Amino acid sequence: MHKGLFITFEGPEGGGKSTHSALLGQYLQKMGFRVVRTREPGGTIVAEALRKLLLNPQNNIAPITELMLYEASRAQHVQEVLLPALKKGSVVICDRYTDATVAYQGYGRGLDLDTIKELNAIATGNLVPDMTIVLDIPVEKGLIKARELNKDSFTAGDRLERECISFHKKVRQGYLALARKEPSRIKVISTGKDIEETHKNVVAAVQKVLQRWKKKK
Repeated sequence: MHKGLFITFEGPEGGGKSTHSALLGQYLQKMGFRVVRTREPGGTIVAEALRKLLLNPQNNIAPITELMLYEASRAQHVQEVLLPALKKGSVVICDRYTDATVAYQGYGRGLDLDTIKELNAIATGNLVPDMTIVLDIPVEKGLIKARELNKDSFTAGDRLERECISFHKKVRQGYLALARKEPSRIKVISTGKDIEETHKNVVAAVQKVLQRWKKKK
């Protein structure tokens, strides 16, 4: 058991995960909470190195290799960042986590979902988010936004962004399927044109979880 609160942001490419995780972090800090923001793959020296490897479009990585690299990155991230912060009672906000592996490597790549579930459990020590926000956006629109944001690093998007439309549609359907399976944990919020409106919807959803968490403290 940990004393902190663990919130993850998920969703298709271009949904605004980084933007809204930052906005939520700022909002919670103003409320007096100790906040740790991080991301996957990444968050540690080892995991950031694996991130560069995984997202470089010049690398041809087999799906099973990709899965193992994500899990290795996650295992280091959990041990080095997530668990220590949660044990201190921080609110941890993470841009992508285990649901991303289910959506991308499971639904997107077609790898066995039970295997992914088992590997996620091993890598995390069964650490599950208290709340997951899926920022949903139509695939075509999201990819345009994502590629524009990443044009300085990869002219046509990173390795995953370059995947075909059908792959990304499977990923989006994977996220929506996960939300239907776990409605108490996963909240789907449509990303509209107005960042402010989306932020308000995120805050409203998080407030309910915060209230339950504060009662337990």
